[in-house]
Amino acid sequence: METSNPHLPDGYSPIPAGKLVNAVTFVEMCERPTPSRATNESSSLSISRWRSPDLDAYRALFRAVGEDWLWWSRLRLTDEALAAVLSNPGVEVFVLTDGDARIGLLELDFREDQECEITWFGVVKEAIGKGAGRFMMDFAIDTAWAHPIRRLWLHTCSFDHPGALAFYRRSGFRPYAFMVEVENDPRLAGLLPRTAAPQIPLLEW
Repeated sequence: METSNPHLPDGYSPIPAGKLVNAVTFVEMCERPTPSRATNESSSLSISRWRSPDLDAYRALFRAVGEDWLWWSRLRLTDEALAAVLSNPGVEVFVLTDGDARIGLLELDFREDQECEITWFGVVKEAIGKGAGRFMMDFAIDTAWAHPIRRLWLHTCSFDHPGALAFYRRSGFRPYAFMVEVENDPRLAGLLPRTAAPQIPLLEW
């Protein structure tokens, strides 16, 4: 990930009202690990490719998985822009189901040569800590490395589940970069309800 912005100085930096400040950790895996580190402990879990998903259904799952962690960037896209991403041959979308219920979202982006980014990865809050995330991550790693890549990477941030970085480390990723992201708060823009992610301060005065 490249940036043209200067480094932040030590000490406090003022942030305008309506903004979010997010500490982002980038992690990578540069060789294929031993496959199938975990087994599916629940026979009701399955993962399938979600080809050209219905946009309303996609947004509903995106919200169900990500609202507590302020996932929002896909919500600002028009139907045309979102459909273009999801139908791109370099983007693979998968859905994790428990029986008939959709409980997880995974997206792999192969548009950079010999690389794969895990752009979206998460399960609904009811499935956290029950093995669904491990099942889906093992699938993600095996699926990504089945392609001719040399690097698998993703980023996690201070808005994510507090166990996210440790989970990625256990999965075989190592941190390689750390950045600070400043964005407009999607709750003030109406992309997410004002009650979303109450653990993250909504800065307005």
